[in-house]
Amino acid sequence: MDRRQTTGDRGDGPALGSCSPVVCPRSSVGNYMNQEHTSQQVPLYKFQKLEVYKLALEYTVVIYELAKRLPDSERFNLRAQIEAAATSIVLNIAEGSTGQTNPEQQRFLSFSIRSFLETVACLDLIERRGYLSADELDESRVFGQKLFVKLQAFRSSLG
Repeated sequence: MDRRQTTGDRGDGPALGSCSPVVCPRSSVGNYMNQEHTSQQVPLYKFQKLEVYKLALEYTVVIYELAKRLPDSERFNLRAQIEAAATSIVLNIAEGSTGQTNPEQQRFLSFSIRSFLETVACLDLIERRGYLSADELDESRVFGQKLFVKLQAFRSSLG
């Protein structure tokens, strides 16, 4: 077993027990764990505390819900593409946040922004193909714009 799993050392802060960790509330996060483990307090990683990360998670949920409404013929094309792009936003925020220099973190945030813009292009294709109307896409576009602004601001704040 990896030492980090047994000690709680996640590479982005002190080992478990050496400080007062931020606690992950019992919610759907615990659903994947056995019942006996859901009562444990699990410290959050650095990126999980970021507002932009939480916003990206929510945007991914919005995109996945929207993607479910696409026709089966788009299952391995447009649906897979928009889901992968939305997921990539979240993953790049996480990957760039821990133990990275500001320029390195900026680079990963740039990847997140590019993935976000890919979702925008997918939304345009969805509308253009007539799968969903502009009205049906409005919520995701407005939410996405909020995420885009946060991503840009975070990247700019790093220098």
